[in-house]
Amino acid sequence: MWTFNPQVARHLDSYFLRALAGGFLIGLASLVALLSTGVIPGISGLFSRILRKPGAGTAWRLVFFAGLLAGAGLLFATVDSAAAYRPAHGLVALAVAGVLVGFGTRLGGGCTSGHGVCGIGLGSRTSLVATLVFMAAGIATVWMLVHLNFPPPR
Repeated sequence: MWTFNPQVARHLDSYFLRALAGGFLIGLASLVALLSTGVIPGISGLFSRILRKPGAGTAWRLVFFAGLLAGAGLLFATVDSAAAYRPAHGLVALAVAGVLVGFGTRLGGGCTSGHGVCGIGLGSRTSLVATLVFMAAGIATVWMLVHLNFPPPR
């Protein structure tokens, strides 16, 4: 039987408020990027333009990615709880995963940040469908990993 636990409720409220603030900041940053550059700031699209079409706009994209990497590095170096998000597998597994993600983003016409944050925010039906497919695939993957007894990462 389920019982109400006020400590758990306060803990969930704290997570909810942090998630709400994080979502607001991501949306605000996306809006600022869109208004200042005229480009929807989906990670896969920005990165593919660096690789495919170097030239105008490459500098700010490189600075954007340097900021992503520096932010992650700073977080891992200063926040102990960030260790839970360190890669659990070797570089080969990460490279294969990266190739699969890259293939999926090309197939889906963008990544979760482009579709889920920017596309839905702009009212794109295609982005709504893509985000629902991303979510369903993620839910199905976790369900399979849990219920089909896949071994946890080392």
